[in-house]
Amino acid sequence: MFDNLNAEEFEKAIEASPEAVILDVRSPMEYQQGHLKNSVLLDFYSRTIQADIDALDKSKEYLIYCRSGARSASACNYMAQSGFAKVTNMAGGILTWRGEIEY
Repeated sequence: MFDNLNAEEFEKAIEASPEAVILDVRSPMEYQQGHLKNSVLLDFYSRTIQADIDALDKSKEYLIYCRSGARSASACNYMAQSGFAKVTNMAGGILTWRGEIEY
């Protein structure tokens, strides 16, 4: 199980948990076009994505986003099933963060 937050709630979660790891699961090209401050890229479409996730510290908190919320929700689901302590998805993705769409 994981939390789904809208962009405003996600921003508050970042502020409230400065030790949390912010994961961007978009492509490297998308990441280069703009990303959240202090975020770490983990390419969802990489052949090694599951191994990359499995190598992360399961005890840390992760705040995860992508473009629209679909890839990050899938990553959150995998992480939650894999025993990660706390994972949170930004519903609607970076599009809602930028205000391009409402969610």
